[in-house]
Amino acid sequence: MKPISIYVCLAAVSLFSTGAFAQTAAPAAEPEAAPLSFNISLASNYKFRGQDQDQSKTDGFKPALQGGVDYAFANGFYVGNWNSTINWTQYLPSNPSNHLEVDLYGGYKFKAGPLDVDAGALTYYYPGASGANTTEVYLGAAYGPVSVKYSQTVSGGYFGIGKEFLAGDGRGTGYLNLAFSQEVMPKLTLKASVGFTNFKSAVNSAGIPDYMDYSLGASYDLGNGLSLSGAVVGADKKASYLYPAAVDVSGKSINKSTLVVMLTKIL
Repeated sequence: MKPISIYVCLAAVSLFSTGAFAQTAAPAAEPEAAPLSFNISLASNYKFRGQDQDQSKTDGFKPALQGGVDYAFANGFYVGNWNSTINWTQYLPSNPSNHLEVDLYGGYKFKAGPLDVDAGALTYYYPGASGANTTEVYLGAAYGPVSVKYSQTVSGGYFGIGKEFLAGDGRGTGYLNLAFSQEVMPKLTLKASVGFTNFKSAVNSAGIPDYMDYSLGASYDLGNGLSLSGAVVGADKKASYLYPAAVDVSGKSINKSTLVVMLTKIL
């Protein structure tokens, strides 16, 4: 795979608030997190790596129902599942019938000096649309509010590439993501990220360019496990990016910048 080129310009401003405990009082112990948790979300649009995952509608409002379950072991290992409604696999050459993405993942989190490290594997499974199935391994690290994560495709196909077309060229696709997350005032967290998808040279030669995606927004903790978030999400290469389709049925780029609003409940 050719070297990754990243055109990234991050700007982040953070406000820090600190408080002092009375010297005569010890801080209260943090409650131990439950190993099993559930989540459910309603999103105004599901974008993955900057791209709309519903290409059947004619505007930016493409609601998606999402949810999952996670189990964290005391030794740092974890497993989980996440699901979302989608509508794009029907545009693959085999024209499969599918409206669901099922993610299955597992990994190990540990400390390495000042870093929080996360290593694991994730499979994107599309019932009835096996040509879209994709498996990646990933390695990430976080230091304070900044994190970086690299994912590499180990399956024969990358969301159709290598299975539905360009046979054998999905494996080895790389994705690098840089993210920033910082609470700027009580319950309000600023979030920003930039990602870069790097295809193999044969994919580029077929007219599918590498591209960059971005997200900038914030989330607000409403209490009792409920949060509201909003972010502008999109990607470059709006006119030339060909996979899985250059445009949705409205004639708009699937990479167009869109305000995505999400309501999430953690159980």
